[in-house]
Amino acid sequence: MKFSKSTFISDITTDRQRKAIPLLTSTGIDLIGALSGDVYKSGKLQADCIEALVKKFPPDAIVTFMDLSVEAEAFGCEIAFSDDDIPTVSRAAVSNVDDIENLKIPEVGSMRTSQTIECAEFCAQMFAQPVFGGIIGPYSLAGRLADMTEMMMMTAAEPEAAHKLLLKVTSFLKDYLLALKQTGIAGVVIAEPAAGLLSPEMCKGFSADYIGPMIEQVKDDSFMVILHNCGYVEKQIEAMLSANPDALHIGNSVDILDILPQVPLEVPVMGNLDPVGVFRYSDAATVYEATASLLVLTADYPNFVLSTGCDVPSGVPQENIAAFYKACNDYNKKFNITK
Repeated sequence: MKFSKSTFISDITTDRQRKAIPLLTSTGIDLIGALSGDVYKSGKLQADCIEALVKKFPPDAIVTFMDLSVEAEAFGCEIAFSDDDIPTVSRAAVSNVDDIENLKIPEVGSMRTSQTIECAEFCAQMFAQPVFGGIIGPYSLAGRLADMTEMMMMTAAEPEAAHKLLLKVTSFLKDYLLALKQTGIAGVVIAEPAAGLLSPEMCKGFSADYIGPMIEQVKDDSFMVILHNCGYVEKQIEAMLSANPDALHIGNSVDILDILPQVPLEVPVMGNLDPVGVFRYSDAATVYEATASLLVLTADYPNFVLSTGCDVPSGVPQENIAAFYKACNDYNKKFNITK
């Protein structure tokens, strides 16, 4: 069935049920017994992980791997891989203004962007649920290319250079986003965590104003764009909404009740259970209690979607994930709805 964004959002905002869309791809790696370093280099392995995860813990929608090193690698950053953790940038590609001038915009499909696209293609064909791909936001990508501390300093002291870098990365991200849409997936999550370090004014000028044109070029009823920021965004919601995303995904650094009143009810807000403190290092009873509590606290907001604040790490006990879903199911039983 063809995805309809308007129907999907209406289902969220008009039903009393809660949709559950956690970010669990690392659990998929655990389920197939693969090494992280291998999975993050292979679109097929990523799809295999997601397939195993969906069979074990069926979500209301699927979010593919949120690997925020993929785009940086395409621009020339060195990447460190691990057998049991996510890839990280080990050497930046930009160290001064001249480097920005000389920085070449890569082709979509170069390096591991081809594998991300391949995973999206597999998932679009395999699953009945909507599939959302993952892409990094422009400010977060610039921070990986230049080193985050240097990017923050550049933003404050050399804004023209910062904007020049942002223009280059956004040019690439727009093309990459179009390529992901063409795979047939239902949408993307734009992960822009570094913008959480900015003031509200800078969040708009150095992040949202670049994300807005990215969203505008792909936005229609067949494609949904979710903006993720896991930083301290209590004062950034207006800036984030100015980019005109279809939904927000909020991390566990904030109280979701400080966020929900700021968001129009037609805009879904996803979040925000602690993926480490709750899922990784608690027991099933604690996960159940935390999930049930969050559902009760957010009961007055029909646009709330139950999720983790960010990706859960590797090694989360399966009984903890089962407890998360049980809490959601038990909550929905009050409305004669089960997942």
